Amino acid sequence: MLARCSSAALRGLDAHQVTVEVDIGPGLPALQMVGLADAAVQESRERVRSALRHSGFRVPLSRVVVNLAPADLPKQGPGLDLPIALGLLLASGQLQPAALEGVWSLGELGLDGRLRPVRGLLSVALKAQEAGARGLLVPAGNAAEAALVSGLCAWGAESLAEAVQLLGHPDPPAARPAAQWPQAPSRSGADLADVQGQGHGRRALEIAAAGGHHLLLVGPPGSGKTMLARCLAGLLPPLRRSEALELTRIQSVAGLLPEGVGLARARPFRSPHHSCSGAALVGGGANPRPGELALAHHGVLFLDELTEFRREVLDLLRQPLESGEIWIHRARHSARFPCAISLVAATNPCSCGWFGDPQRECSCGEAARLRYWSRLSGPLLDRLDLQVVMRRPDAGSLGDAYRSTAAGCNEASAQVAARVQNARRRMARRNPGGLSNGRLPTTELRPVLQLEANALELWEAALRQRRLTARGGERLLRVARTIADLQGDDTIAAAAVAEALTYRSFDGLEVGA
Repeated sequence: MLARCSSAALRGLDAHQVTVEVDIGPGLPALQMVGLADAAVQESRERVRSALRHSGFRVPLSRVVVNLAPADLPKQGPGLDLPIALGLLLASGQLQPAALEGVWSLGELGLDGRLRPVRGLLSVALKAQEAGARGLLVPAGNAAEAALVSGLCAWGAESLAEAVQLLGHPDPPAARPAAQWPQAPSRSGADLADVQGQGHGRRALEIAAAGGHHLLLVGPPGSGKTMLARCLAGLLPPLRRSEALELTRIQSVAGLLPEGVGLARARPFRSPHHSCSGAALVGGGANPRPGELALAHHGVLFLDELTEFRREVLDLLRQPLESGEIWIHRARHSARFPCAISLVAATNPCSCGWFGDPQRECSCGEAARLRYWSRLSGPLLDRLDLQVVMRRPDAGSLGDAYRSTAAGCNEASAQVAARVQNARRRMARRNPGGLSNGRLPTTELRPVLQLEANALELWEAALRQRRLTARGGERLLRVARTIADLQGDDTIAAAAVAEALTYRSFDGLEVGA
């Protein structure tokens, strides 16, 4: 007897429909799997047999052929266990055909018949809705995630036996999302109130949060670069539902979504070690998986010790920082990963770390410092909108942190975040698509700038004197537009351009081409 049921396989972030065909025919007992299945799918033969037996079902004692169509689509992972088991039950007459009509299924089976959660459930649910499925049967641990897709009934089961019972029910209860939206955001990590001094760096962080700009912090050890960077996620506005769904989809495919959590609600903060490979940073693999860039989507990517990263790895950032997405091409497949990130990079000014420090002498020569900075290419440095030099706080400002009279003297992240949200609201009303100034396409930028005459003259003079590239000059204007938005101004005054120029500390620096 031939039976069919529907499931899906992941390629990158996208799910592709898979039809599981099960044929039981005469011959010696065996279960043969065809359809470009990887080792994890091939091993499902033993998991399915044991799960059927422990769940009280009959294991067919004849030749069984399972075809996973389309045959040219690679299938990976254990998610096809459940549809294969249901197909066997249908082909052997232990399940009625009407029960699986219009129903998709996905899940990993344990040897005892329990269902375990799988990756990428949200992508599968979106594909099932697009294909007009009546419902989606998943492990209970994935039910809240699948229920995020409106218009699709999601049913969660703890075991294969419970899944069969749900299919036999005339109106099985649908799973619901874990929590209602919206929900008050939780601000975690460092708080700006704990940062002593560094007024220039704090202001740059506020501008970066408001406009979605990329930030470079350069300073000696102990100047507070890492603490400032860890404050950025707490300044960003709460996730919109559409952003949360997109982030949930990425985290689910990467296997980072906690079990039972339906929707990601916090902006990510990713901080890869400087020894990471290019594939770890941008994604890759035979079946492409998201890298650190995609995992930081709608959040912060922090590259500490920037000049310790391999140059070829850093240069992979150029195109994604411009476009907000990355394409990974393979011989038979291409995968797209969104990466609209706020990049924060931190580095020392030289190998020993003390160049420019008023109290400690730098032991590096001029040639050594140039070699140190040559690890960064000029085009990459040009894409960093805000470039800030930080100094070590003096003993007095550090001592203020331990004086009771100084309590509350530093502005907290919540106060700065309120100004950031106000600026973002102005951008949402003015900018096409509600994009932030840092994300706005170049073609849409000119109409929203509204430069005053003296501001335009100052910008032109800066282009000549600092030898800015066209990209550098454009990014200077983006930062000036954000400064004006933080001040509530409709036009860009010369003062905004002048302040923006203070965040271009490395224009003209001789770095690698």
